[in-house]
Amino acid sequence: MIRKNSEYPLQPPRERGTGRAFVFALVMHALLGFFLYHGIQWQNSTPEGAEAELWTEVPDTAIPRPVPPPPVPVAPPPPVRDEQADIALQEKKRQQQEAARQAQLAEQQRQQKLQAQQEAEAKRQQQLAADQAAQLAAQKAAAAKQKQQQQQQADKLKQQQLADQQKQQQLKEQQQEQQKQAEAEAQKKADAQKAAKAKAQADAAAQAKKVDAERRARLAQMQGLATGGTGSTTSDGLGKSGTGSGSGGTATSPGYSDKVRRAVRPNISWGGETSGLETVVSVRCSPTGTLLGATISRSSGNAAWDDAALRAVQRTDPMPQDINGKTPTNFLITLRPAG
Repeated sequence: MIRKNSEYPLQPPRERGTGRAFVFALVMHALLGFFLYHGIQWQNSTPEGAEAELWTEVPDTAIPRPVPPPPVPVAPPPPVRDEQADIALQEKKRQQQEAARQAQLAEQQRQQKLQAQQEAEAKRQQQLAADQAAQLAAQKAAAAKQKQQQQQQADKLKQQQLADQQKQQQLKEQQQEQQKQAEAEAQKKADAQKAAKAKAQADAAAQAKKVDAERRARLAQMQGLATGGTGSTTSDGLGKSGTGSGSGGTATSPGYSDKVRRAVRPNISWGGETSGLETVVSVRCSPTGTLLGATISRSSGNAAWDDAALRAVQRTDPMPQDINGKTPTNFLITLRPAG
């Protein structure tokens, strides 16, 4: 951690054992002073006087002389201290003690000051750590708040997009519904037109059928009157979408054309255009209805439709029989596509 604006200057690290060395030196100086003091006191002491006993010499007699006891050593008296030297030594000792006390006091003050500096530095570091923790917490709170705001904005945008999608889907469904309604109306209109056209064609076919039946009846009547009921003639047949009629060696009944129409119609396979196409097919059959031949008598101008009409006739084998139990030998079938 970087120290900023420190109120205490940098100091070299303290050497360990300095206090013990100082105390040891102080003790050695005290002992040295003690020995010097006693050495000087011993040299300055006044020598004591010696005592002696004198004996007169007596003549040598037979009387035995008493043996004198050995002299008892007398302990020297304690040396007399020099008052001034003692005072000087005491003053020196006091000064040394005072110096030691001052040094110890200075060391304690230095230790206290260093401890106070360390405590202040520790408090400053704690305060700095607390400030950094508070700043970090504030940054985290701001980041969390910003993230929450971004999430809310994203949710709001997502909801708006979902609402737009729903609106577009509803609009699309409305458009599809309108289109379906328009298509349904168009289909209904087309069906109505087709039904009207089919009705008109049916009416025209019915009218043509009626006219053709009347004509054939007249022809048959005329033929019967002219030939006595025998002979051959031909007549054109008209029909709608696979209808046909014809005559062979004998006159056909009025309902024979419907039989031919119902027989040929299921065999027509056509998916092209329907307007303006009309093909006449010439058919040759045996009296039992077996198809002996079929050719295009009059083309519609569309080769594909002509082929489809011819195939439908060829598939209709045998041809239906008339009410007399026989099939006309030769007749024409007029075919138009349904539509």
